[in-house]
Amino acid sequence: MLRAYIVDDERLAVQRLTRLLEASGRVEIAGSSTDPEAALAFLQAHPVDVLFLDIQMPGLTGFELLERLNAHPLVIFTTAYDQYALNAFSVNSIDYLLKPIEPERLEHALDKLERLGGQPRPDIRTLARELAAELAPARRLERIASRVGERTTVVETSRVSHFVAKDKLTFAIVNGREHVVDYTLAQLDERLDARRFVRIHRATIVNAAFVEELFPAVDGGVLVRLKGEPKTELSVARDRVRELKQRLGI
Repeated sequence: MLRAYIVDDERLAVQRLTRLLEASGRVEIAGSSTDPEAALAFLQAHPVDVLFLDIQMPGLTGFELLERLNAHPLVIFTTAYDQYALNAFSVNSIDYLLKPIEPERLEHALDKLERLGGQPRPDIRTLARELAAELAPARRLERIASRVGERTTVVETSRVSHFVAKDKLTFAIVNGREHVVDYTLAQLDERLDARRFVRIHRATIVNAAFVEELFPAVDGGVLVRLKGEPKTELSVARDRVRELKQRLGI
C-alpha cells in the first residue's frame, strides 16, 4: 500500500482529504501538516510514496517545497486554480484535485497512482519549475534589454543560445555575440521559461532548443555542443546532467 502525506495550510481541507483517503482504504496516511516548513522537515527524514500538496501556502509554496525536497514522490496537487490553469498539471505523473475535493475525482487520481507506482519517478524539481512558469506567464521574460552607454538593444529570449556569467557581469549570447544584461543568473533562472532554459552550471544557463550534442569531456564530465556557428561547447556540472537530459527528452 502506498504511503501518503498531506500538506495544506487549510486545516479543514486536510481533515476532509484525510477522511476521504481513509474511507478509500487504498493508501496509508503517514502524516499531514498545515505548515509547509514542518512538512518539508518531516519529508526529508521520512520519504513517502505520494504527496498530496497544496500550492498557495504562506511562507513556502507547494512548488518551492518540491524544489527543496530531496526525495522524488509522486505528487497530486490540491488546488483552487481555475480550469484554464489546470491544463498545466496534466504532465508526466502529476495529477491534480480541484477543491473542494470530490470522492469520485479522488478515486480517479488513486487509479492513476496505482498505474504509475512501479514506473521511474520524474525529477520533481524540474516539474515544479515548469509548472510555476506555466502558471505565471506574466513574470516570464520574453525579451531582455542590453544597455551599453546610451544605446539599448532589445533581444528576444528565444534567440538567446545561452546566458553566461563572467567578470561579475551576465551576458546573453545571440549568434555568438555577447550582450550584457542587467540580471544575475539566479534572477534569470526564476524569470526565464523553465520549459526552454535550463541551468547547466553555476555560471551558465542554456536554451535547450540550441543543444545539438552531448558528449564526454576529457575530465570525465559532460560537454554540450550548440547548434550554429561558431560551434560553442559548454561544460555541464555533474549534478545538472540528469535535469538537462530530461529536458532534452533523452
